Amino acid sequence: MSRRPKPTLAATGAATAKRGRPPGKFTQHKRMADLHQFLVQHPKGVTLAEIAAHLSITPRSARRYLQEVTYDLEAIPERPGGQKRWRIPSVDLPRRVTIRRTQAYALLAARGLFEPMSGSTLYEEIDLAAQTLLGVARRPGRGPNGGVRDTHLDQRFRYLPFAPKNYERHTEALDHLFQAVSDLHPLRCRYPGPEGRLQRLLIHPYALLLYKDAIHCLAMDVAREEVRCLLLDAMHDTRCLDDERFELPDDFDVDEYVQGQFGIWKADGPTETVVVDLDARVADHVMSRSIHPSQRVEPRPDGRVRLSLDLANLTEVPAWILGFGSLAEVIEPVSL
Repeated sequence: MSRRPKPTLAATGAATAKRGRPPGKFTQHKRMADLHQFLVQHPKGVTLAEIAAHLSITPRSARRYLQEVTYDLEAIPERPGGQKRWRIPSVDLPRRVTIRRTQAYALLAARGLFEPMSGSTLYEEIDLAAQTLLGVARRPGRGPNGGVRDTHLDQRFRYLPFAPKNYERHTEALDHLFQAVSDLHPLRCRYPGPEGRLQRLLIHPYALLLYKDAIHCLAMDVAREEVRCLLLDAMHDTRCLDDERFELPDDFDVDEYVQGQFGIWKADGPTETVVVDLDARVADHVMSRSIHPSQRVEPRPDGRVRLSLDLANLTEVPAWILGFGSLAEVIEPVSL
């Protein structure tokens, strides 16, 4: 059988990665497998520099690995005369996903996260995938586990949401919103304005977020020309405009809007430092949790802990502090 000729690798000015072989057996085999997975995950292709950075090797070594692959590759120039992006031809990309029992059980543990969506088309698709995973998880084990009966670990290893919302009355809106987010379709809806009256909105839904067991949408409000966080519960008369598309901005990053315990908003503008001393009785609670990306926790000699945060918006902070009652003392700012 004839094979497509492998393209010649072009020189590139990739940044130098850390040299040397890391400790452990079968390093090259693992790297080749990692390279294949990296290429599968990036069907549009990756540069030589990106491969070197991902594998923690030099560009020269990355070039050698590409020459040693046993499958066909394509080298697509980003622009005429520019650097090339290496990819597996689309016809050769794997259509099946290989998964082990432990991986299946880990994914099944999160099923409870989606149960409030029951009744929606989205939930039906997730549940179908879960049933497939369940079939994988309940297969007889191999090696030392050969012949071991099914112990129903999927029922004993679970994620339990805290007071999740029930979206039974919002299944149609959820399906519209998911379709709009996944396929980049604009969406029309009615949403409460500042005075509580429903207003008509045209939005470009960028992301769907499960935050504090509720569904939120980060979307561009076309009329306001700003990204807003909208609550699914409050969206009425949703309609996905499936004959239109919008462009997702290249610089959009969900992480820029996630503010830990203090909501979903973008941290534009100057920040203000919040310092709170918390009683020893809640010290372990505070130290074991990710409250905000900027948090700094300092144990005090008397057993208390001092929590410092850098926030651009303090709206949610008073309510969070009051949740500790007399066990919290605000050091700064004085406005709190």
